[in-house]
Amino acid sequence: MAVIAINQQIGSRGIELGRLVAERLGYRFLERDDIVSEASRVYNVDPKQFLIIDERQPHFWERSNAETERLLSFLRSVLLKHMAADRVVFVGSSGAHLLPECGCGLRVRVVGTFEQRVERVAADEGIGRAAAEKRVRDHDREVRARAQAVIGVDLDDPAFYHLVVNTSMVSLEAFADALKAVAARLDERHAEGFPHLSDASLAAQVRAALLVHPKFGSAQVAVECGDGTVRLTAACLVAPWDDLARKVARQIEGVREVEVSAQQPPMPYRSE
Repeated sequence: MAVIAINQQIGSRGIELGRLVAERLGYRFLERDDIVSEASRVYNVDPKQFLIIDERQPHFWERSNAETERLLSFLRSVLLKHMAADRVVFVGSSGAHLLPECGCGLRVRVVGTFEQRVERVAADEGIGRAAAEKRVRDHDREVRARAQAVIGVDLDDPAFYHLVVNTSMVSLEAFADALKAVAARLDERHAEGFPHLSDASLAAQVRAALLVHPKFGSAQVAVECGDGTVRLTAACLVAPWDDLARKVARQIEGVREVEVSAQQPPMPYRSE
């Protein structure tokens, strides 16, 4: 089966489209708040902290690259686990970038004209037109800036997506029918692409597990996965830390084997 990840501009009705597609396909439907809520519970993080990933610019005391990567890893772990369970439609302001290129997933960008998005935001949030215009402009700017800073992706670049739809020009029902048809075609490649998505999910879960472990924390451990075999590489993975890393990785359901490599640090350069 297919996995559909929808990025929406504020006021573009992306959530409505996602719900409609999920209903027609019989898929599960998830929003950003669902993923944030689960990540907060699983990794014991205040939900508000996740706002710096894609909703707003961080304050100066939050500008830690390590902390941002940590929070992003938690979101990626939870989202990819759901995606690896298959048959899901996810909608968020910038969540499609977490879906890897796997052959069984569809990245969709939902946009709309500025005027119609302003009208929608004004109606949904019960604010005046001037406030709605500011809300749309600020949100567009903040979300785009965060995506570029955190993952190096321009959300407005159509080449990043498999499909870009303008809900101001065509009905939601027509787009829902189109997405249902595309999902049916992706099902034909499911056996080929799903193992890649499953491996990406396992790697994300292992990485998150290492980040929350008190003995590893923010240690720079490279995590890769292929055919259920997890490969861990880092300079710190010498005895007894290698066995501990194996134990942490093996706790993730679906991991078949764990390979650990203690990468040697570069030789210091001595000037003459």
